[in-house]
Amino acid sequence: MNQTLYNTYVQILKDELLVAMGCTEPIAVAYAAAIARNALNKLPDRVVIEASRNIIKNVKSVVVPHTGGLRGLEAACAAGLIAGDATQQLEVISHVTQEQIQQIREYLQQVPISVEFSQSDHIFDLTITIYHGKHSACVRIVDYHTNVVSVKHNGQSLMSKEITGKSRDSMADKSLLTVKDIIEFADTVKIEDVEAVLKQQISYNMAIAEEGIRHGYGANIGKVLLHTYGEKDVKIRAKAFAAAGSDARMNGCELPVVINSGSGNQGITASVPVIIYGQELAVSQETLYRALVVSNLCTLHIKEGIGRLSAYCGAVGAGCGAGAGIAYLHGGRYEEIAHTLVNSLAIISGTICDGAKASCAAKIACAVEAGILGYFMYKDGQQFVNGDGIVKKDVEETIRCVGILASQGMQETDKEIVKLMIQNSFLCD
Repeated sequence: MNQTLYNTYVQILKDELLVAMGCTEPIAVAYAAAIARNALNKLPDRVVIEASRNIIKNVKSVVVPHTGGLRGLEAACAAGLIAGDATQQLEVISHVTQEQIQQIREYLQQVPISVEFSQSDHIFDLTITIYHGKHSACVRIVDYHTNVVSVKHNGQSLMSKEITGKSRDSMADKSLLTVKDIIEFADTVKIEDVEAVLKQQISYNMAIAEEGIRHGYGANIGKVLLHTYGEKDVKIRAKAFAAAGSDARMNGCELPVVINSGSGNQGITASVPVIIYGQELAVSQETLYRALVVSNLCTLHIKEGIGRLSAYCGAVGAGCGAGAGIAYLHGGRYEEIAHTLVNSLAIISGTICDGAKASCAAKIACAVEAGILGYFMYKDGQQFVNGDGIVKKDVEETIRCVGILASQGMQETDKEIVKLMIQNSFLCD
């Protein structure tokens, strides 16, 4: 692997495996609100939120951490206004006192916060405008969760940057990812170049998975799997612990996670099953790191064509990425991993994203199952071939078709999902 490509792959992992506390869409709302409050330099007496439909979809039903169980855009916004530390970005509401939780609840009762659909063509577009008397501040975030493109005070620009349409503005070009190069990189990467981000991913994501197993969150999908099928089978544990991490995260757990593709659920799905298999197979720490490189980069490769937000469930790509990492742990390389990805994408593609909420954990379990089945299908001499539905002649073409399906083919599906979700809700007249 040439040095330029090697450096790019290292940077992709550093760019994408970030720490976040809480579902990233409501956290983006809290982040924008905290910046707006700083610009206004006082708490507003009126707030207007304009958000693209995928943001509304992903914030509507998920519990916002450090709010005492509150859900939705208004709660996320109020948390950012009352207790947000904008310097912490995706951990903007990591440190909230009990007094501030009560203040958030009182603020929501006293101050009107209106929510409107953004008329923007951007999939990720969020504008928060806050008012205090005749004074105002406005913050806009576009394309990804921390990409602040505009800050205004009383209509005067305090900060402005170009909207590039990229999922992240950085040197790391994810279009350079290929399955073959991902495996070569995993085999040859100097561990010290990736150890910090992967060690943090193991620590944080296993901690929230274990929290979900120990305590009651949401529909307790992780616990259901273990209670129903037992703990002896590593395949069950891999699904259960990944689901349990989402159980906790979607339902107000205040532990941080290391995200992938802008999503904590995808970060959990791409990592926890691989870690569980690594424990079962008693592999070295170095081998586990290399397998996590495979799972994370394959997840990012699949997600690149799909986009940050869509009607296509992001856990699908992460479950397939986990299958690739598990194949790597078993000694698989290009042929085994390519077939694992094709098989698993053929099985699970088409699962819809209807927002962040408790049922995400069940979708994660299904996605991990597809990833594992995709690998063991190939080991048993079975595979899906060119012409089986959306399966194409090779793994790169199949991944490309999934991206087209999600980013273009499912646009109308996405609109209908949001319509169904908001019927009889605050957004309807």
